[in-house]
Amino acid sequence: MLPEVIVEIKSVKELMVPREKYAVVRQDATLLEAILAIEEAQKRRDRRQQPFRGVLVANEDDKIIGKFGQLAFLKALQPERDFLHDTSKLASAGVSEQMMSSAMDHSRFFHDSLTDLCLRASNLKIENVMHPLSESIDENVSLEEAIAKIIQWECLSVLVTRKSRVVGLLRLSDLCQEIAECMKDLSK
Repeated sequence: MLPEVIVEIKSVKELMVPREKYAVVRQDATLLEAILAIEEAQKRRDRRQQPFRGVLVANEDDKIIGKFGQLAFLKALQPERDFLHDTSKLASAGVSEQMMSSAMDHSRFFHDSLTDLCLRASNLKIENVMHPLSESIDENVSLEEAIAKIIQWECLSVLVTRKSRVVGLLRLSDLCQEIAECMKDLSK
């Protein structure tokens, strides 16, 4: 018989990164400005948390309209972004992995130097490469429900709302860290 162990599980509200601590840029910011905002936010973060790897994107009314993370960052480097923007949609349309791979091989992406890619991408507007606000969870949902949604949406982070207003970001890295801590506590 296992001894009864009481483990306090945090709520979404407790685990999320509050909006005011996360990097936020306006939708007309450039990719370079977003990178600088991430670096500035790193200075303010709680050192027990995982590093920030993205930004929230706000409109002129300061309403969060999307997010921009590492995968979008790499996709922004592609000169022909629109052609192969979302391989999951191509796959669901029946395009084979081999065909997508062949298309990537013929893309100019591999023919440009990293310097050229960086110069071109640094001036891109964030609104053209961000992930628009489509999925979010309420701050009061359970972590179990949040886990189910993150798995369903196959995302690395999800916007957290209070009465339809974005108040933070729940990141997969923080969620996994919390689950690992819970497992360790239960094994004592």
